[in-house]
Amino acid sequence: MYRHETGRVAVTDPIYRRLYCLAYGATPHELFGEIESAYVTDGTHFTVRSHKFIPAYVTPGGINLLSKTVEMRICDDQWQHCLTAEVDHPEGECTVYAWPHGSVVFHLVEELKFSTIASLAAWRKVSYDDNRKWAEDFIRVAIASFDASDLYILGAHWVTESAWPAEQLEAALRIMASPAVLLHRDRKIDNEHLAHAELIEQSLIADGYDNADIEPFGVRGISSGFASWSGVVYHPIAPERSLREKELVACELAVQSMWCMTRWVARCIEQGFDPDLPPEFGWRYLRGVRSRLTLSLPRETGQHQTMRRAILRTSDLMPALDQAIETLRDAIRE
Repeated sequence: MYRHETGRVAVTDPIYRRLYCLAYGATPHELFGEIESAYVTDGTHFTVRSHKFIPAYVTPGGINLLSKTVEMRICDDQWQHCLTAEVDHPEGECTVYAWPHGSVVFHLVEELKFSTIASLAAWRKVSYDDNRKWAEDFIRVAIASFDASDLYILGAHWVTESAWPAEQLEAALRIMASPAVLLHRDRKIDNEHLAHAELIEQSLIADGYDNADIEPFGVRGISSGFASWSGVVYHPIAPERSLREKELVACELAVQSMWCMTRWVARCIEQGFDPDLPPEFGWRYLRGVRSRLTLSLPRETGQHQTMRRAILRTSDLMPALDQAIETLRDAIRE
């Protein structure tokens, strides 16, 4: 051990590497800076359909202004009544949804192929900044006074083709649900940063990535799904028996449309004034939305229930929605 610690002899034998990890209670990445495992990316790729949800709250009046610049149609296949339209985007298929209570959500879909999750994480970090700027510019064409300070993106990845053996799939998907764990928060994305992120990825997959804040919602042998504060990932192992893609999309559209509205209500409180909303979108309206989000429908499947609950828990929407209901109710009492 002395000769190995002082660098006189290199630790190259896998069995000695494993013994050192046991002796020091450390991971291979921490001790050796590289991983030798069954995780191989040479010539292999995974494919995903990226769903980016870009929500913004523009108030009911803002929806009226937006509908004058974008020709929308009634959308009757979502959890709440809304309007929708396809809009041009340079990177993929984009649809805008607008709810009469004042929320707008851009839904951007991109077909992608990566050799590592680190590459996906780097792409995500760079593209999110560009996508937020695009959404801000789009809204400001109709609403010049739009405040973009709360504009954010929630990503969902529908994995159509896996690159991992069965014993590594769960760890890989867990990382994909919160890929920022691979990146340094304040470091520029370059080749060195990406190479380091790939080493961390290999380490986490080899050791098994288990984050208590990630909620599973898959069914063994049918699908693997995970939700986190950062995003959602789903891999249909048996597509004919798993969730449908549009079901996950509809759930996220409903959740994100209300998340940005409740955030707006909270900002009003924090700035010292009551939210100004038409009576039809007051606390009774939000109470109805809460019922739709939390109560199961008669023909809802168990897989759908599990997905909805996992997304609601990790989004932290329900406490914000409860507070918004109480705030709007108090405004009427006063």
